[in-house]
Amino acid sequence: MIKKLALSALILTSSLIASNDVNVYSSRHYDTDKQLFKMFEKNTGIKVKVIQAKDDALIKRMESEGKNSPADVFITVDAARIQRATEKKLFQPIQSDFLVKNIDSRLRDKDNQWFALTKRARMVAVRKDSKLSNGIKTYEELADPKYKGQIMVRSSSNVYNQSLMAAMIKHHGVEYATTWAKGVVANMARNPKGSDRDQARGIYAGLGSIAIMNTYYLGKLANGSLSDKDVVENVNVIFPKFENGGTHVNISAAGVARYAKNKENAIKFIEFLLSKEAQEVFAKGNYEYPIIKDAEISPLVASWGKVQDDNVTINDLGKFNKDAVKALDVAGWK
Repeated sequence: MIKKLALSALILTSSLIASNDVNVYSSRHYDTDKQLFKMFEKNTGIKVKVIQAKDDALIKRMESEGKNSPADVFITVDAARIQRATEKKLFQPIQSDFLVKNIDSRLRDKDNQWFALTKRARMVAVRKDSKLSNGIKTYEELADPKYKGQIMVRSSSNVYNQSLMAAMIKHHGVEYATTWAKGVVANMARNPKGSDRDQARGIYAGLGSIAIMNTYYLGKLANGSLSDKDVVENVNVIFPKFENGGTHVNISAAGVARYAKNKENAIKFIEFLLSKEAQEVFAKGNYEYPIIKDAEISPLVASWGKVQDDNVTINDLGKFNKDAVKALDVAGWK
């Protein structure tokens, strides 16, 4: 009798711990993600429960929850945040032949604790009526005094600029990168403010000629108001490269939470997000670049031309984030 009671208690406890759900902590806030979550539910019968918040808030929450965290999957954006979550041991290694086979080693953790979901390139948009429409070849030349008063870019507190700076440090070292950042500051049309979209709007309004921004934000503008569509129609897209590399690319990524109660469901969920079907939803609905090689990109994004990814790894972008933040501060990039 006692053994039967103990067994019943064990079964009850197990049912409370594991379920036919997958609990997702995500800092992404896009309609495409909601669409994909519904697709996954329909395909598998597994319920997707989502908690959305900013990256740093979710990282702190998972830390404080510890072993009691309900999180099965953590989705975050930018290399520095991925690195931070990894350093805080919020992930666990994922055993998946599908993921290892299909995701390039540069786009996943060396211990397979996280995998990239999407890519976005850091490009420049220039006014079509400017003399610069096709003249910018490298990130390094953005510090050239000939661009004085023409560059529009958001604050150095933004992680996308920090990761661009981290890549510059990886390529050239801190001293060079700091001098470069000082040159960019000297060329700014105004003090940094607003979002990436606001930089494109700014050059369209004649406040500057060069907007440093992520590709998918221009796609968002193209799908926005009539005035935003005018912005897109009146700018050219340029993909600068590093002098000894390619175009700076950042990612969003997902990993299985360290204390996941529904580990198998979590792995199935991440594998689904990296299926060809899901990758094309990300690409066409949110104007991001897919991770899977044979997935098609948005026709609008394709019209901007091909991107040659830089050779700096995502791990390196995270590794040099602290140096980047310090160097940007020294350079006076507000």
